[in-house]
Amino acid sequence: MSDIPDYRFRTFPASVSAEGTVEPDTAAWLRVESQGFHEDDPSDTALGDAARNLVADGRQLTGVYVDQPLPGSYGAHMPVATFADFERTINVGGGRLLPAHLISSVTVRPTHRRRGLLRRMMTESLDRARERGLALAALTVSEATIYRRFGFGIATSVHHIDVTTDSRFRLLTRPSGRVELADARVLLDIAPRVFARFHERSTGSVDRQERYRWRSAGLQSDKGGPDARIRAALHYDDAGEVDGYVAYRSHGWDTTPLTVQVVDLVAASDDAYLGLWEFLAAIDLNDRVRYHAAPVDDPLRWALADSRSVAVTELEDWVWLRILDPIAAFEARPYATEGEVTVGVHDDLGHAAGTFRIAAADGFATVTREFDAAPEVTVDASALGSLYLGGADARVLAAAGQVSEHASGAVGRLNRLLASDTPIYGISHF
Repeated sequence: MSDIPDYRFRTFPASVSAEGTVEPDTAAWLRVESQGFHEDDPSDTALGDAARNLVADGRQLTGVYVDQPLPGSYGAHMPVATFADFERTINVGGGRLLPAHLISSVTVRPTHRRRGLLRRMMTESLDRARERGLALAALTVSEATIYRRFGFGIATSVHHIDVTTDSRFRLLTRPSGRVELADARVLLDIAPRVFARFHERSTGSVDRQERYRWRSAGLQSDKGGPDARIRAALHYDDAGEVDGYVAYRSHGWDTTPLTVQVVDLVAASDDAYLGLWEFLAAIDLNDRVRYHAAPVDDPLRWALADSRSVAVTELEDWVWLRILDPIAAFEARPYATEGEVTVGVHDDLGHAAGTFRIAAADGFATVTREFDAAPEVTVDASALGSLYLGGADARVLAAAGQVSEHASGAVGRLNRLLASDTPIYGISHF
């Protein structure tokens, strides 16, 4: 990476020695990342867990360093900014899994902001992804005002829900299959297999990183070491195959009403999803179940005799997408309707800039760059990311001033063309 005066940029792979010791550069980077997100300074156990997970993910870490720190401040080995990227697939519809560039762990020390550090890390990371031929980049964010200027737009969202599990909780129809309690540690092996099935069926899903299975199995916690409060249940289909699981913990007598917190719920079928909720509602001495990654279009509400048992406490933007190669990206996703539209894209970073004709037929699209044709609609790169999966309505974005129409009816055609034939939903946060 090129430098900004007074700063050094280093990109290196997360590393653990053959003896299992976290390499010093990785350890310092992790400590700074934890501070940036207001987490406890990691114990040696937590540090080792986190580093091994980063290695398993294949993450590239970027740190920004100062050579002459002020006396008494953090030393030169501690970065003033952190950034990580790695590759995973995104389900762009119809079970099509497209490799994508994932960005995570972005922090800048408060005393070193507004120096261009984030912009340098981000732009060079996106450049590397584009050079590797990746059509999409994605991130999840802690602050929603930062990333539009880099061309990211909200593509998926989730609901935080509280579900009252008193006598009012009753499903209108009984889901097939059955649920049994299990030692949470079985999820270390079962969770990735079940998630792979969920990932393949769920438009908007992002393939998971290593830490998920360890935390769902109760073998890792934020403080390091096992989490003894994790419990698990498995859903079996009628053939006896596991097609869903839930990892959860109870807040016990510390809360009123008594509350069960869902740590991870993965269902590879609709029956598994409802069956696991039926189980959660049946847990003794429990008045409420809390889940922070429920679908916006949640079948649970429609499955209950009293839909008011489900209270939405928050709508959270989840995955933000950035189109790096419009032709490759839009030819990779499926199309439920036929039609065509010419779209002009403004992109300050240049990756998606241009005018493109999208012509869909028989479930696929041909996308061509147009040099002479006038665009029928124009968007900026962030709006393009929001529209890509079909989770955003082009008509709504037009009403919000994020899509401009230049030919009558073009926004409607764009909306019909990009609409997904399945709900948009993912449960991976990174």
